[in-house]
This record gives sequence, structure tokens and C-alpha cells, in this order.
Amino acid sequence: MVILLDIDGVMVPTTTWKPTEILSDGFANFSTKAIISLQTIIKSTGASILLTTSHKSRFNKFQWEEIFKTRGIVANIDVLENNEDNLSRKEEILRWFSKASISENFVILDDDKSLNGLPDSIKNKTIVTSGTVGLTIDQANEAINILRKEEFILA
Repeated sequence: MVILLDIDGVMVPTTTWKPTEILSDGFANFSTKAIISLQTIIKSTGASILLTTSHKSRFNKFQWEEIFKTRGIVANIDVLENNEDNLSRKEEILRWFSKASISENFVILDDDKSLNGLPDSIKNKTIVTSGTVGLTIDQANEAINILRKEEFILA
């Protein structure tokens, strides 16, 4: 099982009235609510994380794992390939699906509303968060239900 995870607007709510707290590792702190929600998904499903965030190329896989660990999340983390073609998030995800051999359930957690334009077989496994709120426990439970579905159909 894999979680395609954005960070801004999912783990780090975006607000104009409050500056983002940067931790000593040089990256933004995650919201407590989002940490608990993501931990709930991982503990319930054993899912790994594939980072889709625009920050993905700032750190390598091991640095990302340490960043998440510092924020209380232990997970196997991989990173979507660099977006050298300046594709939209939707196009990046579609490219990944066209190249990857997916044989496991997945869920996409992102605040990018353009993902509503994904093909239904992918969109049905996408949870679009509110960028100013981030990942909630209700969305975590929805993600768990998506990941636990036995059938895997990608048309």
C-alpha cells in the first residue's frame, strides 16, 4: 500500500496570517492534527509514502525519512521523480502511473484541486484536503478505507 503525499496544504496548512514554523532541519513543521492523521493511516495499513510535493528534490530519501521521523512519523519514504518538465501535479501523477507497475492499493493525499480531473480509477482514490486545514482524522479514516479495499483496478 502506498500513500502519494503532498506536504503543503496536507501536512503543513497554508495560512497567510501565521508564518510557517521552520525546524532545525530547515523544513517546515507539520501540524499536530496532520501528524496524528498520517500516523493513523500508516499504523492501520502499513502503507509507505511516495512524496509528490514540490519540495521533493530538496532532500534525498534518507533525509526525508529523518525529517518525518523528527516530526514523529516513521515510514518508508520514496520520492516521485524530479519534475524537470514543469508538469502540473496531475500530469506528474499520470506520468508516474504510466511508468510504474502498480500492483498495490494506493491513496493520493493532496490539496491540488486539479486532481479532480484525474481519470475516475485514480480520482476515486484521491482525497483533496483544504489547504488551510490540512489532513484531518476523518480524511485519514477515508484513506484507510480506500487502502483496505481489496480490488485494484486501474483503467
